[in-house]
Amino acid sequence: MNEKVPSPASRVRQGMDYGEQEEVQQVHAAIQREKGEPRVGAEPLSIWLIAVYGLAVFFGGAYLGRYSGNFSGDGLDPLGGAPRVAKKGAGPQGEQQQAELTPHDRGKKIFAANCQTCHQANGLGVPGQYPPLAGSEFTTGGSRRPAMIVLKGLQGPVTVKGQKFGTAVMQPWDKTLPDQKIADVLTYERTDWGNSASPVTAEQIAALRKELASHPESYTEHDLLTIPANAELPGGAPADAAPQKPGEAAKPGGPQKPPG
Repeated sequence: MNEKVPSPASRVRQGMDYGEQEEVQQVHAAIQREKGEPRVGAEPLSIWLIAVYGLAVFFGGAYLGRYSGNFSGDGLDPLGGAPRVAKKGAGPQGEQQQAELTPHDRGKKIFAANCQTCHQANGLGVPGQYPPLAGSEFTTGGSRRPAMIVLKGLQGPVTVKGQKFGTAVMQPWDKTLPDQKIADVLTYERTDWGNSASPVTAEQIAALRKELASHPESYTEHDLLTIPANAELPGGAPADAAPQKPGEAAKPGGPQKPPG
């Protein structure tokens, strides 16, 4: 059989034309040889510039650490500034000076932090709500009544200096303040605003705290009136009580049996 062979011109090209591929590679190579247009703000930093910045930060920090004078106000004083004076509150001597504060001064700070909101800085209280402490028969009498009030609190109406005050509740401080702080604040209240009652010691508060350990509720005015007005805390008057003024009536000093 005689088959007709197609002419080369009429043949359909199949597969890859290697001649065309060579031209494409040449075009791509020409494009790759061209440098890209730089973008503003995206240029990489030079390694030398980074090194210069690093050295500047290092030496700047070393200079400040050496010559800043700890950033104190007298750091630039050529004579080194005024001589340093040791603080009074540091070391055993500072603790001793802190302990030398009088119970009145310590009590004043405790009163300002815990009691002043209700009873006011002048001890006059708030009319109709919170009774005064200045001149109060509960504050200036024997030390037992005010200590009972501070330790266990007071609720219900109470009459002070002939005036009746409402149902405001005074919280108990036996679980909040230690014996020494309660003694100091009582001493302050009994010796300020014109009051001249005897001071109170931490040992007396500790004895009363132990005695009232089983008393869970706050006192009422009726409970307080069952206690003699001149009743003192267990242990009697403290040894460091202030000397009596000439003509002043003697206060109970010896140990007394607590009222039943």
